[in-house]
Formats: sequence, C-alpha cells, structure tokens
Amino acid sequence: MTLTPYTKNLSAEDAAHFLRRTAFGATDAQIRALVGRRAADVAREALAFDQSLAPASPFDPATGATPGAMIQLTRAAWLYELTYGPHPLREKLALMWSNHFVIGTDKVRNQSALAGYLRVLRQHAATPDFTRLALAVAQTPAMLRYLDNDQNRKGKPNENFSRELMELFTTGIGHYTEQDVREGARALSGWTFTGGRGNKNFLEPQVFTFNARQHDTGRKTYLGRSGTLSPEDVVRIAATHSQTAVFVARKLHRALLADTPDERAVQGSAETWRRTDGDVKAVLTELLSSAEFYASRARIIRSPVEYVVGALRTLGQPKLEPKALLNLTQTAGRMGQLLLQPDNVKGWDGGREWINDSTLLLRLQVAAALTLGKAAPTLDTAPSDLALLGSDRAPVALKTLNARQRTYLALVSPEFQLA
Repeated sequence: MTLTPYTKNLSAEDAAHFLRRTAFGATDAQIRALVGRRAADVAREALAFDQSLAPASPFDPATGATPGAMIQLTRAAWLYELTYGPHPLREKLALMWSNHFVIGTDKVRNQSALAGYLRVLRQHAATPDFTRLALAVAQTPAMLRYLDNDQNRKGKPNENFSRELMELFTTGIGHYTEQDVREGARALSGWTFTGGRGNKNFLEPQVFTFNARQHDTGRKTYLGRSGTLSPEDVVRIAATHSQTAVFVARKLHRALLADTPDERAVQGSAETWRRTDGDVKAVLTELLSSAEFYASRARIIRSPVEYVVGALRTLGQPKLEPKALLNLTQTAGRMGQLLLQPDNVKGWDGGREWINDSTLLLRLQVAAALTLGKAAPTLDTAPSDLALLGSDRAPVALKTLNARQRTYLALVSPEFQLA
C-alpha cells in the first residue's frame, strides 16, 4: 500500500514542519507563505528546483594553494550554498546522497573531482531515474578514485566498487553473493580517469574515460543475469534490483521522516519506486505530501550541518564573514560531520550518534556565538516560537527574556535539536 495523501490545507505548524524538514529551517514570513496551501502543491514546488547557485560566494576552491586549502574552500563553499542558496531542498538531498554514495577527501584530493561529484549530486538530487544517478556517480573521478575502480583492469580485478555498489548503494547486504562481487568487478574493469593525479596536480582536471584494453570482455553472470556484461550493464542491473527500492526508500525516510523509519511506510515508498521504475522525484513528491510525513514530528535529530544551517536560515540568513563560515565547517566536523569526509564508506550513522557530551557542548557554543557573542548577527526581534520550535506553544519562561536570550535558549532546546 502506498502512502496516504495529506488532504488538509497546511496549518502554521504544518508549514513550519515542512520547512524544518525540507529547508533546514525558515523565517516567519516563509512559514506564513505556505499556510492554507495544499500539501501536494507545496511538495511539487519545493522539488521543482534548477541548478542555480547562491550569488557572490566568497569561496573559490580553485584558488587553494595546497590540496588541503582547496578542500577547506570546497567545504566552505558547500556550507555557503546550504545556508544562502536558493534551493535548500536540493542541497538537503545532495547532503543525503553524499552520505549514500560516499566518497572522502582522505583519498579524493582533486578540485575538479570534488566539484564534479557535487555537481552530479545536485543535478540528480530528485532524479526521475535512479539508474541515471547511480551511473553518473559511478563515473565520477571522485568515486572511481575513492573505491579504486580506476585500478580495476582485466586480469587484475579490484572488487572494492563492485562490493559497495551492491552493499551500500543499491540492494543492501544479503541480496548478493561473493560470486556476484567477483563477476561485477570483472564487468566494471576499464572505467578510469585521466589527469590530475598526485598532490602537485590537484588543480588539474580529471576526466572520466573508458579504457577498452583494460576491460574484461568475457562472459559473466551477475545477480542472475548472464552475458558479456559492460560496466553500464552492471550498474543498471544493481540499480533496478527489486531490493534496491526498499534499501534506498529507507534512506529517503531516514532523511525526511524519522531516524527510525516506520517499515510499513518504507514499503509504501518502495511500492511507488517499483511502479515508477525508480522515479525518485515521484517517490519524494508522494512522501512530502503524505499524512505519514505530517504525522512525523520531532523524530529526526538534526545533524551538525543541519543544526548550523537550520539556525542560520531560521535567523533569516544573516551574512557572516567568510572566516566565520570557514570556522563553522570545522566546528561541524568537530561535532561529527565534516562535509565530504564521512566516518567510513558506510557513511555517518546519524540519529542518536550525533549527540554526546562533547558534541552537545559544541552546539551550545555555536548557539551562543550566533546569538550572544560580540560578533553575533544583529537580532532586534527574535524569530517566533513557531519558527524556532515548530510550535506556538513555547515554555512560559522563554517569554520573559530579551530577543537574544530567548533565541539562544530556543536554539539549545530539545525542540530545536529535533526536526
């Protein structure tokens, strides 16, 4: 059974909930603009994003003097886009996909590779065809380098990408065999990239290429399909496997509905996935306009990046100095989420793992810096309880404080930590 449509026009709390989940947070004016509207229309409009970026970003990774500096500028540029960009849902989905199709800057240290990877995640953020997204990511030099498929050649197969393609990107554990891993690696041989190798060439472009001489043209059997399979064949077979619908639908639910998803709701999205042949946009449209979505309140612990960006968007996107944004990317890393460097190939676990004594203290410090510190943005009027907490029913104690104190206490409250 697919998800149940939400048939009521949006209330103020509904609108606040939608924007907390899809835009990290919002101002009172942005919330009011959605009140009274149909859930399906709001979902479709939020997903109708283009590829425009925030103007006047102060961060240009190509100006980095070293690989490390380039990577820091890449992270800061992404945080800038997350905070000030015109399409927060696109960036939220790109952040989710970066924790699904994981790469890491411990191995990927080329400017064009990182830029190309992010470009693919944005272009396919709400793809009508999951296979196209999987193919596009698989062919990025960033993924080829991170999972060593650039080293995969006939007679010397490298199985890293073949394994993770199934285990982490498509079917999930338990739906393939070790023979599938071996046969998949043979079929994926020959995909590589040219240019930009070595620390001295970190600004030299890397370009995907297929080296036919390194490709194993022999017959293979992969996930029940046999033939002289190509790399494209293998990705398509894995991406269209029946279990991929459930595995990836669960990721969408974890990002947008709950840290611990309701499995019946996941199965509903998987049913839509199969019916539409992997149309992620259709799945997201249904999910974001469902009764299940609007009933799921305070069930996601904001990640460090989501916490920082949510605070800034709720405060009205105040313009911070570039150094302050650079520092916030590092602070998010100390809180457990360094952009483009998840803990391992499995990605950040999220949920309760985001919160411990040290990371909670850092959240308090971020909130203080944004509201009480000497360099805090101007705040004459506090955002409403609705914008900060998702509800008009704030604790009475908050009502007696000045704007900065009130906003600080709201940002460190459990109600704000949860979306």
